[in-house]
Amino acid sequence: MALTRFSLRQIEAFVVVADLHSFSGAGERLGLTAQAISQLVAELESTVGFRLFDRTTRRVSLSSAGRDFLASAETMLRHVKAAEVAARDVRNRAAGVVRVGAPLVLASTALPAAIKAYQAERPKVVVRVRDVSVDGLVDAVAAGDVDLAIGPDRHMPPEVEAVALFDSPWVLWCSPDHPLAKKRVVRWSDLRQVPLVAAGRDHERSVAQMQLSAPEDSRVIPVDVVENITTALGIAAQGLAATLAPAYVGVCAQTLGLQMRRVVDPETVRKVCLYRPLSRSVAPAGESFAEHLTHWLPHWAASKARQ
Repeated sequence: MALTRFSLRQIEAFVVVADLHSFSGAGERLGLTAQAISQLVAELESTVGFRLFDRTTRRVSLSSAGRDFLASAETMLRHVKAAEVAARDVRNRAAGVVRVGAPLVLASTALPAAIKAYQAERPKVVVRVRDVSVDGLVDAVAAGDVDLAIGPDRHMPPEVEAVALFDSPWVLWCSPDHPLAKKRVVRWSDLRQVPLVAAGRDHERSVAQMQLSAPEDSRVIPVDVVENITTALGIAAQGLAATLAPAYVGVCAQTLGLQMRRVVDPETVRKVCLYRPLSRSVAPAGESFAEHLTHWLPHWAASKARQ
């Protein structure tokens, strides 16, 4: 017997008649005539191959086989109603799973705070944080490893869209007793003889004074390059070197007692973006969380800049 021969309307009619012991009563509840209910039950009996009800002129009662089948029919309807609720929640962006990629600092500070604010209004949406390197952000979105990503501006392939969220200048982070901590403003020329540690190779693409193509007499060369920004900040906190990083890493740097100094002539600004795919659709919950991030993250960045 093919399951596709069952009709949900037939099952619903059967369960309601069993509950009310009446074809006319079931018709009133379901907005159908008693004749239509009787036809639905007859069709279901033909499909299952046994009588569901014993009928008399005064009463409709479940047959022995009908009683055995009723629990399964009720379970089927409960699952269908649960699926309807789930579909409504997904349609209304109230439920779903969203995977969001971000590099270390944003993944450990801004993103969890954004999720907490979002889930206060949409508790059924599950947001999963994926740690992704700055270099891997765009590729993770393009490959479908994450639904969305937030992080510094990158070169964009045609299948990924970037939405700018906020600007964050590259700044110097140093210990309070570092010689440059005495300066209110630091110029690039001040850094040429200062030991610097950099995190990753991102600085070479983002800061003209640290690019390989820069003139040798104006280029700032780090004495060491480490993988993670937290490592660079830790080295700077011990006074072993200073480090250059976007200002938004202050949420981690300030906990280590580091001082921030603007670097000018020229000032280099980093854009933090939301990345989303263009080659595939994002689920409604993902669209909703993307909208939340575009409004929430600029306020987060502004509040951190005032601290």
